[in-house]
Amino acid sequence: MSTPKPGSREQKKVSVDWRDIERRMAATRAAIERGSTPPPAEAQRILKARAQALAREPAPEEAANARIEVVEFLLAYEHYAVESRYVREVYPLESLTPLPCTPAFVLGIINLRGEILSVIDIRKFFELPEQGLTDLNKVIVLHSENMLFGILADAITGVRRIPIADIQSSLPTLTDIRAAYLRGVTPDRTVILDAEKLLSDANIIVQEQVDR
Repeated sequence: MSTPKPGSREQKKVSVDWRDIERRMAATRAAIERGSTPPPAEAQRILKARAQALAREPAPEEAANARIEVVEFLLAYEHYAVESRYVREVYPLESLTPLPCTPAFVLGIINLRGEILSVIDIRKFFELPEQGLTDLNKVIVLHSENMLFGILADAITGVRRIPIADIQSSLPTLTDIRAAYLRGVTPDRTVILDAEKLLSDANIIVQEQVDR
C-alpha cells in the first residue's frame, strides 16, 4: 500500500480534540487559582493547542460569506469602485485651483473646510477618454495613515457590499497601467481599484516646493 504524498488529497488532516483542550485549560486555570503552575510538559501542550486554534483556516462558510464594502463611481463612462475603508468622505468639486508645473494628472487643489487637498484626475493617469467638468463631478477623498488626496469621479453611483469570492483577478480589456492598480473586477465588470496602492505610489504623490 503506497504512502500518500504530502499535499495529496489522500493525506489525513490533523484532528484537534477541542473538549480535551478545554479540560486542560480549565485544569490550568484551577491550578493557577490554587497558587500552583502546571508541569512544563502540560503547559507546552496547552500552548501548542492554542497555536493550532489560532492558526486554523476559517471555515468554508465563513470564507464564502466574506465581503468588502465599496464606494462606486463613474469614470469615463465605466464603473469603478474603491473600498470604503479608504474613503474619508465624498465632496463636490468646487473652487478648484489649477497648479502650475505639476503632472497632467494633477487636476489642482481645493480648500476642504480649511484643509488644502490635491485632486488627482485618474482618467489622465489611466489614459482614459476625458470629458468636461460638470456640476455632477465629485471628489472622493482617499486617506491612509500617511497620505491624503482626492480623486475625481464623474458621478457617484452608490455604496454596496461585494462577496470576495465573486471578485475576479482582471479583464483582458484593461490596460497595463490600470491593471497595476487593480484590486479586482466584479461579475458586472465594475473595476475595483487598489486604494492602498494609489495612496502609497510615489508616482502619484506630488511634493510642492515653495521658494521663500
